[in-house]
Amino acid sequence: MKNNLQAVDMTKRQIKLISWNVNGLRAIMKKGFLETLATLNADIFAIQETKLQAHQRTDAMTTIKGYKSFWSDATIKKGYSGVGVYSRLSARSVKTGMGIDRYDREGRILELDFGDFVFFNVYFPNGQMNQDRLDYKLDFYRDFFDYTDRLKTAGRSLIITGDYNTAHNEIDLKNPKANEKRSGFLRIERDWLDQVLDRGYVDTFRHFHPETVKYSWWTYRFKARERNAGWRIDYFFVTRDIIDKGWVVEPFIANDVFGSDHCPVGLVLEI
Repeated sequence: MKNNLQAVDMTKRQIKLISWNVNGLRAIMKKGFLETLATLNADIFAIQETKLQAHQRTDAMTTIKGYKSFWSDATIKKGYSGVGVYSRLSARSVKTGMGIDRYDREGRILELDFGDFVFFNVYFPNGQMNQDRLDYKLDFYRDFFDYTDRLKTAGRSLIITGDYNTAHNEIDLKNPKANEKRSGFLRIERDWLDQVLDRGYVDTFRHFHPETVKYSWWTYRFKARERNAGWRIDYFFVTRDIIDKGWVVEPFIANDVFGSDHCPVGLVLEI
């Protein structure tokens, strides 16, 4: 008797990725962060704006069953910036920064090489303070994507997540007209995200949900989250080859998770 059943590829595995700007790790630890981490059940959990230095991290923050943790802290001042990654997967290598001191001293980048892909957790600068910081933000975009382009050109598959601090298009924030002259939605910043797409990276959420209105950040003022007057500024960008290989199962935004002025964003891969 002939068996017409197709063979199932049992070699594939699902990998769940989460990114969340926690707006202070010490603060969010008091708001159920460990319970949220367990509930979201990610294989790689990236956080931004940890706002602490190594000596301030407790065992509860760093030693979580099943995970290894990695950190990059600001050295220019305390209580500022900082990123972390909790990972169940073994990384071949872990790097902080991109080899440029003016950026690396702010503790904004973690790079983990997992073999199949290189994972970047990035807290992109905010340009709202003044023109100097806006220029710094734009320079950071330029130099960071020059750095990742070299890896992409070498044939690496890249996943670049974090708080990009820019809403790309009008669909990505509640009040686009009122904010078009505000850093975070300036045309010059949005042009950079256009260029990221042109360079061969894909905004996974918008690729799979082209018309969906969903946000990832709300100001604490004006009851913005209650009114859902938000911005989508947290992203998972991937190199085009990851899309072409069919690795992306589902990008998502976890609006029902509280504790920060941001909510987690996520990506499920099948490799």
